[in-house]
Amino acid sequence: MQEKINKRKVFNDPVYGFITIPYKIIFDLIEHPYFQRLRRISQLGLSHMVYPGALHNRFHHALGTCHLMLLAINNLKMKGVEISESETKGALIAILLHDVGHGPYSHALEHSVVEGSNHEDLSLMIMKKLNHEFDGQLEEAIEIFTGNHPKKFLHQLVSSQLDVDRLDYLKRDSFYSGVSEGIVGNERIIKMLDVRDNKLVVEEKGIYSIEKFLVARRLMYWQVYLHKTVLVAETLLANVLKRAKVLAGSGTKVFGSPAMRFFLENSIAQEDFAKEEVLLKYLNLDDYDVMGAIKVWQNHEDKILSYLANQLVQRRFPKIQLSNEPISANLLHDIEKQTIKIMDVTKELLPYYVMTGKVKNNAYDKNQGAINILFKDGTIKDVAEAADSLSISSLIAPVEKHYIIYPRF
Repeated sequence: MQEKINKRKVFNDPVYGFITIPYKIIFDLIEHPYFQRLRRISQLGLSHMVYPGALHNRFHHALGTCHLMLLAINNLKMKGVEISESETKGALIAILLHDVGHGPYSHALEHSVVEGSNHEDLSLMIMKKLNHEFDGQLEEAIEIFTGNHPKKFLHQLVSSQLDVDRLDYLKRDSFYSGVSEGIVGNERIIKMLDVRDNKLVVEEKGIYSIEKFLVARRLMYWQVYLHKTVLVAETLLANVLKRAKVLAGSGTKVFGSPAMRFFLENSIAQEDFAKEEVLLKYLNLDDYDVMGAIKVWQNHEDKILSYLANQLVQRRFPKIQLSNEPISANLLHDIEKQTIKIMDVTKELLPYYVMTGKVKNNAYDKNQGAINILFKDGTIKDVAEAADSLSISSLIAPVEKHYIIYPRF
C-alpha cells in the first residue's frame, strides 16, 4: 500500500506537466539541503551564452528523471515484470539522486579546482551520507545505483545507453535551448520497454523511436553540448579557475566564499571527499560561489586572472578553430608567437591564452552496453544490427574534432 501523500506533493513541470511524488521519502529527499542545492547548479553549464533560454538547473532535470522512472516501472509492471514496492522506491531514489554530486557549472570543477573528481562517485558518497541520516532507507537505492541489485534492468534504467537520465535531458535541454533536433518520443520509448533475461529490451515496433533518439543525441551534442562557442566559454571558465587556484596556492589573496576559498587554497583529490569536512564544503559550493567570485576577479591585480574573468563575464570570447585533424605544429607555433608579441606574455604563461584539445561525439557505444531490440519471434539483436537505417551504423563510429582557442588579435 502506498504511503499517504498530501496534495502539495505535486510539481508543475514545463516539459511534462504535473508530476506526482508517490512516496513520502522522495519528498523528504527533495526538501533536503543537499538536493535543494541542485537548484543552484546549472544543467547546461554555460550553454546559455549561446542559447539564452538554457538556464534550467539540475533540480529540474532530477525531478524529470524521477517522473520518467515511475512511468517506466509502471509500464514494466503492466507487462508482468515483477517489481516490488520496495524496488520501485529504490529505483526512484536512485534516479532522483543520480546527479546530487555535480559541482558548479556541471564539469567545470572536475577540470580545474578539483582535478580528478568524479560526480558519480561523489553522488554515491552523498547517497551513503543520506542513507545514514534516513536510518538505512536508501540501502536498496544504493544497490540499484551501483549495479549491485539482482534486478540488473533497474540499474539500466538509471544508467545505460537508454536510461531515463538521457531520455529526460535530451527533451528538457531541447525545450529550454529551443533546439528542436533534441525532441524525442519519451513516452513512446518507455511504452516499448520490456525485460528479458534480467535485461532491458525494446519491442521491435519501437525501433524507429530508438533510431530517432540516437540521431537526436548526436545532433544535440554538436549543436548544444559541444557547440564551438560553448566549448570556448567552458574552456575559459576552467582556465579562470585554474589561474585563481595557482594564485591562491602561492599565497596571493583571491576573493571567494568560504567554500570557494577552501577549494582554491587546498589541494583536494577524489579520496579526500571521504572526509566529512571536505564533503560538507563541497555541498556548500554552487554556481553562485563561482560566478560571484569571477565577477570580483575582473578587477584583480593579477592581469591574467582579470583578463580571463573579464572575457567570461563580458562575453568577449577568444577565437576558436575546429579541425577534423590534430592542430598542426606550424599553426600552433604561429599563434603562440603572435600571442607572445601582442599580449606581452612569457612562454610559460601561454596556456592561459592559447588552449588546444579535442572533443568526442559518440552517440552509441556498444562497449557501454547494447540497446537490445526484441523481435516478435523472441530473438534479440543489438539496435545497430537490427536497424534498417544506415545512419545508425554511422553513429557507432565516434567523431573527434580538434580545436585551438586563442586571443582575437
